[in-house]
Amino acid sequence: MREIQLNMYHALALGAVMYWLGAALTRKLPALRRFCVPAPLVGGLCFALFNTLLYASGLAVITFDETLETVFMILFFTTVGFTVSIPMLVKSGRSVMLLLALSIVIILLQNAVGSGVMALMGKNPLYGLGCGSISMIGGPGTAAAIGPDLDAAGAVGGTTVAVAAATFGLIFGSVLGGPIARHLIVKNHLREELPESCEHEEDADDAHFTTHSNRFVLGFLMLAFCVGLGSYVTTGLTKLCGFNFPAYIGPMLVAVAVRNLIDHTGHIEFPAAEISTMGNMFLAIFLSMALSGLKLWQLVDLALPMLVCLAAEVLLMVFFSILVLFPLMGRNYDAAMITAGFIGFGMGATSNAMANMQAVARRYGPSPSAYFMIPMVGGLFNDFFNAAIIALSIGLLS
Repeated sequence: MREIQLNMYHALALGAVMYWLGAALTRKLPALRRFCVPAPLVGGLCFALFNTLLYASGLAVITFDETLETVFMILFFTTVGFTVSIPMLVKSGRSVMLLLALSIVIILLQNAVGSGVMALMGKNPLYGLGCGSISMIGGPGTAAAIGPDLDAAGAVGGTTVAVAAATFGLIFGSVLGGPIARHLIVKNHLREELPESCEHEEDADDAHFTTHSNRFVLGFLMLAFCVGLGSYVTTGLTKLCGFNFPAYIGPMLVAVAVRNLIDHTGHIEFPAAEISTMGNMFLAIFLSMALSGLKLWQLVDLALPMLVCLAAEVLLMVFFSILVLFPLMGRNYDAAMITAGFIGFGMGATSNAMANMQAVARRYGPSPSAYFMIPMVGGLFNDFFNAAIIALSIGLLS
């Protein structure tokens, strides 16, 4: 089979084109607008389906250089770090702790369901961990990093299982988040649709502000500084704690420190709107590139126990989000938005969570508290607790 390799510049161009395609389709197809499906998901899956057809026909397969995809991911999460205000954290501390507690509960439940289903079907329960929090709340990065530990513990092919399950979760985390949030909003009469919302994807970011090119330059220089310094922080945390952290953790923490230092000193005006605009751009292009590169044929090759296990994980997330998370977080609009984000990072990645919330916000308006809490829990604290619980679970099941 012929392999068509795209370098990082080709991959960047493809991501841009797929985003434009997704935006055009969401404008033209009412169902996509109605269920707040993110444009990068639509465009990215279109290309992933095309690539799958090429692969299935035996004609060719298209592969990507993921260098710039990783860069945009790190840049996006760094912009998220700039949104964290310590005074706001103190104010929202109780809500953040509650969301973190619920996240720990879903980690335990995902592993219990996964290992339990595999055991009932006569398979090694370690494979269930690969379909549990390793791939679901951990995402593709954690699946690739911890998968070899499953192999070493006796679950041969554990890495393949975990990565394939993470691909499944990435898709369903994006597909389910917006529609479930919309269901909760409509059912509970939480908020009316914004006028002309979702009519024009490119106008969806409610950002009309007066700025100057110097403020964008300042914002980007801050981003570059935090990314560079943050790489050392990530390395240090990995050595200190003994397990791998995502590459964006360090830059995100440095951005939090820089933002609050600027706010405390008051020497310069923080370019919040400009950094937010750049963050939206980085998120759009990263997701388009990431979803375009999905190998959907890996899902076709899943064995029956894996499919049953993943179906159980989807049902768990749906019922937990609607019956537990939404009521405990307050049954209000913020809770519905948090639900969209929780499903995103609970089955895929924090970037999916942000895209889910962004899609809902375009139709019903923003939720500042959700935009604050989801990255804090999904992008920071979860990695600590998930890694620790996974290590303990592998030890118990080995």
